[in-house]
This record gives sequence, structure tokens and C-alpha cells, in this order.
Amino acid sequence: MQVELTVVDAFTHEPFTGNPAAVAILDAFPDERRMQVIAREMNLSETAYAVARNDAEHDLRWFTPAVEVDLCGHATLATAHVLGGEARFHTRSGLLICVPTSDGWIEMNFPADPPRPTNPPQTLELGGMTWYGVGRWDSLIELESAALVRDLQPDLAAFASIGSRCVIVTAPGDEPGIDCVSRVFAPNAGIPEDPVTGSAHCTLAEYWGRRLGQDVLLGEQASARGGKVRMRLEGDRVVIGGQAVTVAHVRLIV
Repeated sequence: MQVELTVVDAFTHEPFTGNPAAVAILDAFPDERRMQVIAREMNLSETAYAVARNDAEHDLRWFTPAVEVDLCGHATLATAHVLGGEARFHTRSGLLICVPTSDGWIEMNFPADPPRPTNPPQTLELGGMTWYGVGRWDSLIELESAALVRDLQPDLAAFASIGSRCVIVTAPGDEPGIDCVSRVFAPNAGIPEDPVTGSAHCTLAEYWGRRLGQDVLLGEQASARGGKVRMRLEGDRVVIGGQAVTVAHVRLIV
């Protein structure tokens, strides 16, 4: 069974930055083992599989090199980009609606994931930590400054021991127009550091929206590849905006 995939850099307009995802548009889902081994072969943060429904919408699933996940922002953005920008996806996290904007971005309507404060694990020793909490999927750590976030050398074993899908480390923005800076680590999903994580901004939007008293924010994910994410709070939903660029087409022949 041949599979054709499109590699898209998401949350960026410049090739070789942002977060790459592989996207396969299929007539039917392969079995789960094949989807997983393809994701492992692509070795990107996520490989997305989309299958058209009779109503012109799509079923969408996401796989890291190690596991299937319940929600992925950048691979959803990449899939909408491949489909032309406008799409409605049925997923494990419900219906996700993607709409192109007049300035060339794509907006995705995701469920908000507000973090609740709790005591950090005793195994977590992180200098400059000012807040710790957990959401539905991820843990959130605020540090004193963006410089600490940018310079962080994470203890991935300690982060894995927390048990969350991802550990989000964040601080107030340190550049004009940037409301927050973040980095995201997901050793439990087989991803030491994710370049740009759309779904993490379901938590970041809630946290910084309350902190700053703003419904509209712009975040920078300060990984080596880097990317910008727009956020807009709408009740119990977060509209996440990003750009995307196609960089490659791949045909698997076995």
C-alpha cells in the first residue's frame, strides 16, 4: 500500500522553521499499527491522517513517533493548509473548525484547557519557578523571566516523571507585541522538545488571558526552530491562529 504525505512547516511562513508535520489525505484509515510505524518512519512531532466523510468534512487522527494523541494543533493546521485552509475535522477532541483569514493565517477553534494551581512534584527542581499547575493534558510552569525559559536546559527524566502529556514552561513576553514566551517538552509522547505546540496554547491562552486581562494574545514558542501563535479566547474555546508552508512531498512505496 503506497502512502503519499505532504510535509508542512506549521506556525511559520518561512521554510525550515516552525513545527513540521506530515499529512496523509486518505480514502480510509490504515490499521493503527501501520499508522504508527509510518509516524515513526517520518520521525516528526506528529503525522496526521485525514479521511473524507460523506458530508465533505474529515475524520482526523494524529500520531507521534511513539503514540496516538487526543489533540494536536500544528498537525491540524498543517492538514487544513493541505486542504486549502478551510476544513472541519472530527477528532477525539470533538469537532475542530479551521478558517482562513484575510491576511493569510488559518484560525482553528479548539477547546480551552484552563490550568488549575497545585503543588509541584517534589522531584521537580527548577530555578525561578513562580507558579505550577495542571490542565486536562499538560502541566504548566511559569518562570520569573523569558530569559530563564529561553536558556532552560531541561531535566527530561524529571519532566517525564510528572506524568503529563506535555510540560509547558512559560514566562511573560520580552519583546514588543509578544504577550508570553513558552517552550514545550513531551518526553512521555516521544518528543524531547516540541518546536511549536498549538494545543499547548489552549492552556497558555487561559493562563495569560486571566493574568493580563486580555482575550487576544500573541505567543512565541522559543524553541530552536521557533514560531508565533495567535490566541483569542471565546468562552470555553480558544481560537488559535498560525501560518503554514509546504516543504516536501513524500511517497512511501512499501
